[in-house]
Amino acid sequence: MTTLPEQAAMTERSGPTTTGPLPLASRQDGTYPRPQLMRAAWTNLDGTWSFRHDDGDLGTAAGWSTGFDEPRDIVVPFPPESAASGIDEPGFHPVVWYARTITAQDLDDAGRSGSTPRVLLHFGAVDYRATVWIDGVFVGEHEGGHTPFSFDVTRLVTSDASTDQHDHTLVVRAEDDPHDVTQPRGKQDWHEDPHAIWYRRTTGIWQTVWLEAVPTVSIRQLRWTPSDHRSMALGVVLQGGTAPAGSRIRVDLRWDERGEHLGTVEVTVPTATDVIDLVVPVARQGNGQAEDELQWSPERPRLVDATVSLIGAPRLQSDTSDLPEATRETSATGVLDAVASYFGIRSVAVDRGAFLLNDRPYDVRSVLDQGYWPESHIAAPSYTTHRHEVELIKELGFTAARIHQKIEDPRFLFWADRLGLLVWGEAPNAYAFSPRAVQRLMREWMDAVERDVSHPSIVTWVPVNESWGVQHVPQDRAQQAYTRSLADVTRALDDSRPVISNDGWEHTASDIITVHDYEGDGPTLARTYADDAARTRLMTGAGPAERRILVDGAVDTGQPVMLTEFGGVNFQPGSTRDDGWGYTVAASGEDWIERITALYDAIRASSFLAGSCYTQFTDTLQETNGLLTADREPKVDIAEIRRAVTGRA
Repeated sequence: MTTLPEQAAMTERSGPTTTGPLPLASRQDGTYPRPQLMRAAWTNLDGTWSFRHDDGDLGTAAGWSTGFDEPRDIVVPFPPESAASGIDEPGFHPVVWYARTITAQDLDDAGRSGSTPRVLLHFGAVDYRATVWIDGVFVGEHEGGHTPFSFDVTRLVTSDASTDQHDHTLVVRAEDDPHDVTQPRGKQDWHEDPHAIWYRRTTGIWQTVWLEAVPTVSIRQLRWTPSDHRSMALGVVLQGGTAPAGSRIRVDLRWDERGEHLGTVEVTVPTATDVIDLVVPVARQGNGQAEDELQWSPERPRLVDATVSLIGAPRLQSDTSDLPEATRETSATGVLDAVASYFGIRSVAVDRGAFLLNDRPYDVRSVLDQGYWPESHIAAPSYTTHRHEVELIKELGFTAARIHQKIEDPRFLFWADRLGLLVWGEAPNAYAFSPRAVQRLMREWMDAVERDVSHPSIVTWVPVNESWGVQHVPQDRAQQAYTRSLADVTRALDDSRPVISNDGWEHTASDIITVHDYEGDGPTLARTYADDAARTRLMTGAGPAERRILVDGAVDTGQPVMLTEFGGVNFQPGSTRDDGWGYTVAASGEDWIERITALYDAIRASSFLAGSCYTQFTDTLQETNGLLTADREPKVDIAEIRRAVTGRA
């Protein structure tokens, strides 16, 4: 397998995970692409691939599905628009092709054996439409630029004794029309160069590609959601068929921090089903006087480890003589598959104008995070980056991050779970309203909610931002129905978190009323959000940017109100960009921190604001309004920023 260029920040992108016992999910190192469903063996296919642009869309007819001539090297998973990819061509290229060899060693490293014969090929994210072949044979396709997909490629990578073929050619075609504004695209610019609040486009592979081997019938998905204060609801989805009659699901719980076994639950799998729902009690949570010891919060991010096993009906050792030797031990013990997972015990709710975490009012102190890096764009430059991002956000004094117009890599969410950071899960929006746009966002958003529903760090869902793609929602009944439907389908998939129908303004069905206001003067901002009379004016009149806060008959029922975009003060220490901008401009570091402090003083003085979100975490291209530079360096001493954000030293 080819390794990456010798860049210190990126060298860990390649190389397989070694086989061994199941990992402890809560203590993983942040490299596993699916952190809440882990196996002992997998192969990371990131690294150097062959690459070619196909601006004329000629490759399919020319037979590139078996490979292509005149390839260039690209470093996966970095977008070809980025310098980290080695291509660094940000212009309009609507179709791109990738190829690499899958070797026998890759398959061995993935864990293929007699007891784990099925080989799965996983893609973390490919923007926007992907088609996959192995040795010229069509494998499958997927639409949606931010969500994962997988294929069972067992029959295509099984060695052919007649040809002695042990290596296989994997080819991926990615199509991403830069002008199609019905695609959920978030901050990706439709202009060739970034302008205003939009950034470089991302085409093709931008999250990890990997292999794993699994048993014939295996665990495909785990879904953890709170059941009550002392138990979790668990959904287990199988793949490869239904489990044999008499099979069981066993769940073993452990609190690793204290070395404490928290219980075992075992249920029989219903006949002819691949979906099993069960309730998993955590025995120690029955003591209400001690239940907070294990609750998850930013201040105490406790995680519970879980081993989930699929167990077949017990067989006598003599009954396994007809099976291959490699599977006899597994069949005799009854363990058909086992995976490592984790969850956090916490509740989220809204009540009487407050956001509640674990049934207590919690002041959400958030920062807008674009998830964008100069060298690698929306793909993190290394696996260590995700941990560093969470640590920096917390060091700045924030308890939450609003991941903006992007469905972030699950490995970021792992570190948010592990280190304690609230996250607002937000959809990348389309810019147009049409039946196709509706279908595309609805499908991709549902997939995103299902992917991330188990993360305790995610506490709010945001399917639409600032009426993007529904620009006429105040008057258009179809757009109103759409935003209500997005909010309601989110609640149908997950009723354990609040949902915001349209972040910033023009709410139709929101559990939290959110407002975007870039007023730069602290005292003026203080008057806007001072007291109940100010709240009434905000709810009944024209809000900031002359946008109504409530539309379509939406009613103020006392929901929490949060200022979820504010600030954006431009300050460029050192070298400056001619096109750099913010909503207001600071003349010096001292002026900059005074402006930010005044804005936060206004928020702290409000009698009704339940939370806030500062724009933004880092400078991003022409947006030079971050608290940090694009290279993640604080613009003044980080203690000064933290003091402004928190109001205390």
